[in-house]
Amino acid sequence: MEYFETGEIRGIEERVLPASTYNIMRTLFHQSGSSCVFVPIRSMQYQAIIDEKEVNFVYTHRRTHIEFAWRYFKPQQRESLGDAVHYEFIYYDDRAVEVMKRVQIEFEKFSQQLYERNTNTIGGVKNRGQNITPLSDIVACKQSKRDD
Repeated sequence: MEYFETGEIRGIEERVLPASTYNIMRTLFHQSGSSCVFVPIRSMQYQAIIDEKEVNFVYTHRRTHIEFAWRYFKPQQRESLGDAVHYEFIYYDDRAVEVMKRVQIEFEKFSQQLYERNTNTIGGVKNRGQNITPLSDIVACKQSKRDD
């Protein structure tokens, strides 16, 4: 089990997350079946940790220190799945305000890549364009050839 720590709260701001970002984030979490999902944001050297209630962001070189978090999502306020979701941006490091200018876009991009990688997996084996035939079909095909 990994442990993370925060410093003193430097600020709290009300923000809006685009529907596409919120939806992919929740989909990743629910498909994982675990208590959290790690999304590496390689272009910025950050890692996002999605759990049931929030998303925490850690800088790769300070792996156990949460610099900022997205919390208190309010999806119940939207009228459709295409509407943005309000949340609180809580930061523990002064540089987080500057990082937020880019992280929301990069987070969605890398979350989408992770989702696509997960959905291109069949039974734990990557589907790289090849046709994967279930074993039961192969057995049935061999059986029918023997019967001929």
